Amino acid sequence: MKRIDFWFDPISPFAYLAFERLPEVLEGCHYAVEYRPLLFAGLLKHWGQKGPAEIEPKRAWTFAHVAWLAHSHDIALQMPAQHPFNPLPLLRLAIAAGPNRRVVEAVLRHVWRGGADPTDAARLQALANELAPARAPAGEDVKAELRANTDAAIARGLFGVPSFELEGRVFWGVDALPMLRAALQGDDWFDGPAWGEAARVRPGLSRI
Repeated sequence: MKRIDFWFDPISPFAYLAFERLPEVLEGCHYAVEYRPLLFAGLLKHWGQKGPAEIEPKRAWTFAHVAWLAHSHDIALQMPAQHPFNPLPLLRLAIAAGPNRRVVEAVLRHVWRGGADPTDAARLQALANELAPARAPAGEDVKAELRANTDAAIARGLFGVPSFELEGRVFWGVDALPMLRAALQGDDWFDGPAWGEAARVRPGLSRI
């Protein structure tokens, strides 16, 4: 059985969609998932990027695209009352309570179902009561683990969420799920030179 590291931040609708689609796309494969919460904003800061929601036309397109993907795959989705929002309480709760599939499902659906404010204090408390974390979400050990996860993701070259790590290879985004399945099933393409050669294309121009 092969292990997949699923790196996510509940701020990403694509992380939610990937989570919901993963069992269907990988049906028949033998795998175990390790859920790794990270702070997406930390990746953006490290790589000097803006998030999709920080560029207004891209933000509008992203949410239209997300709505279409949910519709086309029959996944329940309602946009949260505000976005972007501060995901730190949810990330820390996920770490303090697990994170296992049940925990991650509850955290992601808290944001992407119902159309409510994901940062509402009463809703966050209700979610914490439901998950009954073994550790204090606001504890220094939990905060340190989240920072360590984010640093580890950067060290692995991750730049976005969701990302899936399988045997040293990183697959980014919900659109990469079929590619992940092929790798999990031992597609010969991954044993050839194509993966490495594709990344060797030299940059031509730079805006800096």
